Amino acid sequence: MNTVTSQDSETEFTAFEAAARAEGFDTVLVREWAPGQVVGEHTHPFDVKALVVRGDFWLSCGGADRHVSTGDRFELTAGEPHTERYGAEGATVWAARRHATDA
Repeated sequence: MNTVTSQDSETEFTAFEAAARAEGFDTVLVREWAPGQVVGEHTHPFDVKALVVRGDFWLSCGGADRHVSTGDRFELTAGEPHTERYGAEGATVWAARRHATDA
């Protein structure tokens, strides 16, 4: 049986962060969501590239619902309207954000 240690998790997060920064993402963080939490329609002023590392949720954008669970990745573009509905365990998501730069 394989057991993931906190050191393994930290190493994996470091790799996720390095890959995201190499793609131009300027912020990388860990987001925790409560069981059953619902986030109404909203947008972000940044692009998001994310990995679900615990739990699950439903992501709705453009009229389509997507069930996202541990191990799944997803991306959202800045300004893309979406909603989120978290499952019974809540979720932990590693999220990389790329803010627009003034050119």
